[in-house]
Amino acid sequence: MFEQTFKNIDDVLWKEAGCTTELDYTEQTSWLLFLKYLDDLEQERALEAELVGKPYEFIIDEAHRWSSWATPKKADGTLDHDNALIGDDLIDYVNRKLFPYLQSFKQRFLRENL
Repeated sequence: MFEQTFKNIDDVLWKEAGCTTELDYTEQTSWLLFLKYLDDLEQERALEAELVGKPYEFIIDEAHRWSSWATPKKADGTLDHDNALIGDDLIDYVNRKLFPYLQSFKQRFLRENL
């Protein structure tokens, strides 16, 4: 089941994203899996908190969550293809907004713990 999904991701990264070595696309695939996992974990924790009437503070702000830029949903819960980032828009978003945002975590951690 997952083997074909990983092969599809690898094919896109290898052929379309300009990855030149296996290490390049392995790194990119790892980031994608991590961001997807983190978003799923956050959604699950938020739901659990809601069920017991407690607030939940997300680690990643809404604009930078996987579900906001990779798989945005319409009001009826279906995928919003018009707002999902793809191609050059996706690459630009990841390079210019997402990665700098994620790098800011280290800077904030260092400031708060010094």
